[in-house]
Amino acid sequence: MHGFYRSVYELNGEKKNMAVTQFEPADARRCFPCWDEPSFKAIFKITLEVPSETVALSNMPVVEEKVNGLIKAVYFQETPIMSTYLVAVIVGMFDYVEAFTTDGTRVRVYTQVGKSAQGKFALEVAVKTLVLFKEYFAVPYPLPKMDMIAIPDFASGAMENYGLVTYRETALLFDEKHSAAANKQRVAVVVAHELAHQWFGNLVTMEWWTHLWLNEGFATWVSYLAADNFFPEWNVWTQFLEESTTGFKLDALAGSHPIEVDVNHVDEIDEIFDAISYRKGAAVIRMLQSYLGAETFQKSLAAYIEKFAYSNAKTEDLWAALEEGSGEPVKTLMHSWTKQQGYPVVNVKLKDGKLEMEQTQFLSSGAEGVGQWVVPITLCCCSYSRQEKFLFNGKQEDFNLSGLVECQKKEDFWIKLNVNQTGFYRVSYDEELASRLRFAIEANKLSAADRYGVLDDTYALCMAGKQKLVSLLHLVAAYKDETEYTVLARVIDTSLSIVEMVAVAAPEGLGKLKKFLIDFLEPFAQRIGWDAKSGEGHLDALLRGTLLTALAELGHEATINEAVRRFNIFVEDRETPLLPPDVRKAAYVALMQTVNKSNRAGYESLLKIYKETDLSQEKVRILGSLASCPDPDVVRDTLDFMLSPEVRNQDSIFLLRGVGAAGHEVAWTWLKEKWDYISDTFSGTLLTYFVSTTVSPLRTDEMGDDAEEFFKSRTKANIARTVKQSIERVRINAKWVESTRAEANLGNVLKEISHDH
Repeated sequence: MHGFYRSVYELNGEKKNMAVTQFEPADARRCFPCWDEPSFKAIFKITLEVPSETVALSNMPVVEEKVNGLIKAVYFQETPIMSTYLVAVIVGMFDYVEAFTTDGTRVRVYTQVGKSAQGKFALEVAVKTLVLFKEYFAVPYPLPKMDMIAIPDFASGAMENYGLVTYRETALLFDEKHSAAANKQRVAVVVAHELAHQWFGNLVTMEWWTHLWLNEGFATWVSYLAADNFFPEWNVWTQFLEESTTGFKLDALAGSHPIEVDVNHVDEIDEIFDAISYRKGAAVIRMLQSYLGAETFQKSLAAYIEKFAYSNAKTEDLWAALEEGSGEPVKTLMHSWTKQQGYPVVNVKLKDGKLEMEQTQFLSSGAEGVGQWVVPITLCCCSYSRQEKFLFNGKQEDFNLSGLVECQKKEDFWIKLNVNQTGFYRVSYDEELASRLRFAIEANKLSAADRYGVLDDTYALCMAGKQKLVSLLHLVAAYKDETEYTVLARVIDTSLSIVEMVAVAAPEGLGKLKKFLIDFLEPFAQRIGWDAKSGEGHLDALLRGTLLTALAELGHEATINEAVRRFNIFVEDRETPLLPPDVRKAAYVALMQTVNKSNRAGYESLLKIYKETDLSQEKVRILGSLASCPDPDVVRDTLDFMLSPEVRNQDSIFLLRGVGAAGHEVAWTWLKEKWDYISDTFSGTLLTYFVSTTVSPLRTDEMGDDAEEFFKSRTKANIARTVKQSIERVRINAKWVESTRAEANLGNVLKEISHDH
């Protein structure tokens, strides 16, 4: 799926070929000879000779078509000066929907024949986004048209080719009847991300791949800005914290890399399209915008875009523009965040009315790192009405609280650093401050973002052996009245990670832990139920799916029985209101909990639906559920199915991500057996996914040694970084297992917590 390639689709029951291009990072050279590097910009004049009945698209509008019997020549308008990786050509049979922006730019969404109605939502978002970004960047969209097209075989999520953006079907199409709320949000955010690139990336392009993060981190951040503008009820800035968490996880590895990463060979580029370039990149931009203020930040950006339009820029150029616009020492502040890998944890103690702060590099292994940062500290005490803000750039600093404390009663006292989680750092509180925050959460005194942050930091510190599992479980129990989707989703995620770890560390305590978590989650599930209620919103729909899926994974009988009951009705009647799209994944996961090698009925029914549906989102939902089965033999079958012609190569990642705790060892054995085939068939990010999703969840040092041994002779440049990171994750998991074994009896701890709460 690189260079100039073929995608296969069906038209009236007949297989057809579609011609597609995907040139980023360095595959334009597979299509035509060129200086295939981002700073060699050129003007492109493209002509295509294609079968007369097909639709031919490129970056610019068609100027002329000459039909000569079965073949036609299609001539496109000249492009502005641009990089090779953004050139695009597509030939096939398509339908489209069309609209115009207020200033007359033509926008179309192209789909397979018969699916154009599914392009309407993306079209609406695109039109609004082009108008919003024209205002935000203070520069009009530079081309006469914008085409967006869904491609059946597509390796990444989407690609921002100038004026002709390509997408996976799941990232562009939305079916009112059969798509879930999560699909709708995914489409909106991806469309906004790709259209942001038309300015940030296409008009102003990074000088070299070292500065890839400028493209990707920025587009990720601004896509949330757009989604928040159009859909304020989605609370996307709270959801953005999930992006930060993904960045935090990768950047806490010794095998991470700086945001500005040296790239010396073309094979090294693919691996940096990762959580550092996208997620950490977006998080540090958010941190800087929050520090400089929204208006200053926006004006400086507009000046940067105007200055570097139609040329190339590097990270320093952005800092210079922001420094000039704000008068703040942006370069000094940001160098520590983009030139060195990792991030700090700020350790906080309260002593005699003073806050003692110390920063050290945070590593998930618990080891001491050597990095030091200029940290924009924000803090509040007992209320949000007054906040302190200062730069912490030494190793240690004391802060006098006297003017800040605003609570009358000692029991109301709490302190929160990194207010609303706008900074890319973790905070470790002493025991007294941590217990005050736990009470503040129970009393609903903290914002949703801060409730998320306290939990996320505690979980990370616990995994790194810096806090005990018992204090993490105590904290989880404090969220019993949580109302915000993103926070509860983080609680659920954390709980499921603890379950996977305890399954290895203390299998005898697993039953009690699952019961404790089911008792905790059940009241939420009873409130929200299986069926949507009138007047509820987007976030309720997201929560319903997440919650029911988690209860199914924990083996909650009532959830599993209800899921199976509804699924059986759905099998007979696909239009039944009993299994709407938001709960289908939960029902499929629940169904797979009932499957084993001697009773495969549920598995066979899911495969039947998979083969019958032509909606990519439905196929992906099913693939993501199959490998959650607790029977390792069945998991093995699902992995074999994934490599069959029934599953497009691009979709393998969804099945791999869905492997449940019972399947990790089987998946690893399977990967070793199939490695030659996999490494020949897959490349780029898809190949790195096979390694990271299969190796990272393993939890013993023996497994880590096995992986090290296996990859010793099989590591090429295109997977080297991923192999190293994945094995490091195994070592961290194993360490966490060991430190948990050394803790008190889990059964007693759980009894005590249930009693306390």
